[in-house]
Parts: sequence; C-alpha cells; structure tokens
Amino acid sequence: MHQHETLLTVPFHDADMMGVTWHGHYIRYMEIARCELLERIGYTYLDMYDSGYAWPVVDLKIRYSKGCTFGDRLRILITVDEVEFRFKLSYRIENADTGELLTKASTTQVAVDTKTGEMSYPSPKILVDRIEAFAAGPSAA
Repeated sequence: MHQHETLLTVPFHDADMMGVTWHGHYIRYMEIARCELLERIGYTYLDMYDSGYAWPVVDLKIRYSKGCTFGDRLRILITVDEVEFRFKLSYRIENADTGELLTKASTTQVAVDTKTGEMSYPSPKILVDRIEAFAAGPSAA
C-alpha cells in the first residue's frame, strides 16, 4: 500500500453563506492531493503528456460522511490501489485536528495514447516504475 498525505485548509471562497463547503470542492481537494502525489513520484501531468499519454479519470466514487466548513484543516490520505492496468487511487478526507472522517472516495484513470487516442493495456512502464520507486522509499530514488 503506497500512501501520500496532503494537508490543506478550507478557504473562504469554498464555503457558502452558512460556512459549509460545497460538495463539488471535495473533488478539487482530491485533485490537489493527486497532483502532489504525482509530483512526489516524478510523473506530473506534463510528464505524462511528454511521455505520450493522457490519463483521463474514467470513474469517480465518493461518499460524504460529514461536511467541512470554512477554516477547517483537512488531511487527505491518498492510497495507490492499482497501477498495472489502470491508475486506481482511494482517498480519505479527514478533519486534520480531530481525525474525524469526512469523505471517502476513489478515482480510476487509464492511459490513453495521445497519438492514437487508444487506451494502453497494461499501464505504461514509466508509471509502474515511478510508483515502485516511490514505494521503495527515498533511498531508491
């Protein structure tokens, strides 16, 4: 299990007039965490494109347990669940101060060859190699 943690604070502009965060913003928070993970493994969206692949999200599942409000500190734990044939990630969004679960979600992305528009099975070696190096720890990088 390969995990990455992102911390962020709910900004004022994400809350409604009651201070509650709109449900769609959780997906943006997940994207922020995913981008941090990709940067950490050295395979950002620009790197993906440069390597000849786009990685669209083809599936998103989300379950809201409790809302968050303006000023709440969030911990987003992202776990790499699968990389061999698709890039499947799970997310756990918690209140960073209390540890209370707010949202659980998952996304699935697939590699699409940017020249042909066709999905690539299995996942391109570059992603698999980067995830394996990430899993091995800093000494392997």
